[in-house]
Amino acid sequence: MGKAEELRRCDVLALPIFKQEESSLPPDNENKILPFQYVLCAATSPAVKLHDETLTYLNQGQSYEIRMLDNRKLGELPEINGKLVKSIFRVVFHDRRLQYTEHQQLEGWRWNRPGDRILDIDIPMSVGIIDPRANPTQLNTVEFLWDPAKRTSVFIQVHCISTEFTMRKHGGEKGVPFRVQIDTFKENENGEYTEHLHSASCQIKVFKPKGADRKQKTDREKMEKRTPHEKEKYQPSYETTILTECSPWPEITYVNNSPSPGFNSSHSSFSLGEGNGSPNHQPEPPPPVTDNLLPTTTPQEAQQWLHRNRFSTFTRLFTNFSGADLLKLTRDDVIQICGPADGIRLFNALKGRMVRPRLTIYVCQESLQLREQQQQQQQQQQKHEDGDSNGSFFVYHAIYLEELTAVELTEKIAQLFSISPRQISQIYKQGPTGIHVLISDEMIQNFQEEACFILDTMKAETNDSYHIILK
Repeated sequence: MGKAEELRRCDVLALPIFKQEESSLPPDNENKILPFQYVLCAATSPAVKLHDETLTYLNQGQSYEIRMLDNRKLGELPEINGKLVKSIFRVVFHDRRLQYTEHQQLEGWRWNRPGDRILDIDIPMSVGIIDPRANPTQLNTVEFLWDPAKRTSVFIQVHCISTEFTMRKHGGEKGVPFRVQIDTFKENENGEYTEHLHSASCQIKVFKPKGADRKQKTDREKMEKRTPHEKEKYQPSYETTILTECSPWPEITYVNNSPSPGFNSSHSSFSLGEGNGSPNHQPEPPPPVTDNLLPTTTPQEAQQWLHRNRFSTFTRLFTNFSGADLLKLTRDDVIQICGPADGIRLFNALKGRMVRPRLTIYVCQESLQLREQQQQQQQQQQKHEDGDSNGSFFVYHAIYLEELTAVELTEKIAQLFSISPRQISQIYKQGPTGIHVLISDEMIQNFQEEACFILDTMKAETNDSYHIILK
């Protein structure tokens, strides 16, 4: 009965009657009724001044409910009646200074927390969500479909804490604030969820487990010590947080999932990306050839992997296990949890996906600038042929091969450059006296471990594909 009362109370508190909903909207929107409303069931801080944006404290890894409410008037947006919409959740930086270095900040976090995600959906607790997805390259983003006509509640978990992005100098520095942003889209005529409907966000800070409760208590005690006159300058603490309307997140490419072109027609070759954009600009990885459980696998993906590999009876036991958690289990751990027969089978399945690659090679794209320099050197008949090449800087990328076939090498090179394998016609290896030897399975099987190659490209004669030359 207590839980039912709590749910009813959250329904009442979700109504748009609070000051923080109106305070951050432009004046011309004060009377505007938004099509959707998102309510985070977590209390706001009492130490926020009037007319300032609310601030909500969350515990790391704890599941928090966000209610997705259909707020449309009768007859508004009839085109989505009986249809699903897509919502994309993001945890992003509130401070503009950190927004400019978002990519570097997230890459640093990924390096320090391998296999972890910044944002996850607690699927077992969520209600009404369809096809939830978490892109492995988007640690701070999740998405799902939902029906506005049905009750929808999504439980999210934030796994980073605010102090992880603070410049540590003396200890005790304040953590940086984040934003939870929700962007909702409807289908276009092609069935793609690209037409923007509504966006809203709120400001949060994330603490270590139980730290948010202590911080909330500290703020409340500070406010109790203030005079009545001083208290009038501050907002009361609301039991829920209303996400306020905002501009849509600019990286809409994540919604379209459109492949980025890999070839540069002006130079008849393709080039690697600069690597300095937001994670939202990275291309979607191709679907895996085999059903691999990776250290980067999220708890939701691990649950799906267990189902696919006939371990459904143990999904509840491993509800919060990520791929990294499962891969760290020893043989004795798995047998103790699952019993001898299924434990050995699960351990063998996990072990089979931890095998080191059979061959590792390193590749680097040849520098066009260096090629032009060398041509100029030849034309001028300089005596020192290597004069400028010593100062050139090459960046190599690792390619891991399991099947040791020419088809696999083609797919891996295409994946590295974010192009289709069909755009690679043939792969050659430069042999003695500069001859081009066609790469075969047998040749790859005789490559030395950690061999280094420089990639050159040559336009094919018949179509828009390219030949790759390993030097």
